[in-house]
Amino acid sequence: MMRVALNFLGVHSEHTVMVGDNMETDLIVGVHAGLETILILSGVTRQDAIAHYSYQPNHVTSSLDEIEV
Repeated sequence: MMRVALNFLGVHSEHTVMVGDNMETDLIVGVHAGLETILILSGVTRQDAIAHYSYQPNHVTSSLDEIEV
């Protein structure tokens, strides 16, 4: 699904970041698509749960306000 979206938008995975608050839906999609990932801790996944996953986000932040473009 992510590859279809990237193709539709005409962007490459090297220039795209997946931002989400759920390791089991948002971040896994980004990891499988080869995207840089940012986990936002304001939603589903909590800090102490991250280590339990076999895949890891590239960055973790507490809110969208902390992301620099």
